[in-house]
Amino acid sequence: MRRLGKVLHLSKSGNLLLRLEQYPVPIIGAQVCDYKIRSVGVVNNILGPVKTPYISIKPVSNVDSALVGRVLYQVEKD
Repeated sequence: MRRLGKVLHLSKSGNLLLRLEQYPVPIIGAQVCDYKIRSVGVVNNILGPVKTPYISIKPVSNVDSALVGRVLYQVEKD
C-alpha cells in the first residue's frame, strides 16, 4: 500500500478529489483503498500542475462526505 493523500472534497459529479503527497503519480485505473484496505474506487483522472498534482477518484459505490479528510492509499500489486 502506498499513501496517496487526504480527500479534499466530493465533486458534483460524485468523484473524490485529493492532492498527491508523494511521487510517482499513480496510473489511471489504479485501485484505491482506505486504511482498512476496503476498496474506495479507482484513479479516474490526474489534474493540475506537475509539481503538485490532484487526483480524481471514481468511487465504486455512492459515497457521502464522510470520506473528506480521510487518507487514501493505492493498492500495489506484487
